[in-house]
Amino acid sequence: MPVSPDIEISAPDVVLTGAERAATEQVAALLCAPESLVDEPAWVGAARDHWEDLPARLRRALRAFRRDPGPGGALLVRGLPVTGPALGRTPLTPGSVQRTATVPAAVLMLAACGLGDPAAFLPEKTGALVQDVVPVPGQEEFQGNAGSVLLTFHNENAFHPHRPDFVMLLCLRADPGGVAGLRTSCVREVLPLLDERTRTDLRRPEFRTAPPPSFGAADGPAEPHPVLGGAPEDPDLRVDMAATEPLTERAAAALAELQRLFERTARTVRLEPGDLAVVDNRITVHGRTAFSPRFDGSDRWLQRTFVLADLRRSRAHRADDGYVLADPAEPEA
Repeated sequence: MPVSPDIEISAPDVVLTGAERAATEQVAALLCAPESLVDEPAWVGAARDHWEDLPARLRRALRAFRRDPGPGGALLVRGLPVTGPALGRTPLTPGSVQRTATVPAAVLMLAACGLGDPAAFLPEKTGALVQDVVPVPGQEEFQGNAGSVLLTFHNENAFHPHRPDFVMLLCLRADPGGVAGLRTSCVREVLPLLDERTRTDLRRPEFRTAPPPSFGAADGPAEPHPVLGGAPEDPDLRVDMAATEPLTERAAAALAELQRLFERTARTVRLEPGDLAVVDNRITVHGRTAFSPRFDGSDRWLQRTFVLADLRRSRAHRADDGYVLADPAEPEA
């Protein structure tokens, strides 16, 4: 299906003042002592303690978004500290992550603790809580964060019973070509455009979503599931356009209509350094426009953290009550 022109997002939801940016950097710097490690539970605990020290306007915006993500299901905060020149070159290696504490990693973790709890999946980038989203040579056609072709709309880890509630993307370096854009589409804007038959068909358990290759081969086919669930007037969304398979003809027609309306309602933002995009993964799909990476150290560089609003629900998957889900996904009851 051809990609239609998206609505450009020009006005961020929150723009930090110079004083707010400096205050945020000061709080983040407290977490950046030598040899501090992002994945240590004690470091995450320190970030949770310092959440209350962030500027009040930033905290209010994140708390309000957690309660009600609005019609678009995404939040854009501009003006966060990322210490540009000190970043070094954009990584080129597959599976790149951030293990040591930095100001950007601290900003992500502080925000995660305001939205819920950070979380990661052991098969995905070795369970790192802060992951690099960068183009990787040889993976240009990959449908994932390492690719540079059009990334199709998806809920993050749609196959998993404990998929993230929120996906956070912090821009450290913009695409030098100015082409790469984060695309989002929210079921709250799509739902009024769906006819009743299509809504009904999307609620049938006639879809199957496969895990990505990084999670390994599943034991048998995935359990069928609906694409829409929850309250009929404000449903949750579970779909990955590259991995969700319709199991009937009516399911295929409904999925095609949903894809068409994702394109019709899509919004695009070209992230700049210091921009934090928060996507409500329960109601919003995201993707990315195609771009041409240079692979010279100047390419687009985002860092990503997942958030669970209710960490307790995934306790059986997390060793020692940590933040990494290690067990294979199990069918939802």
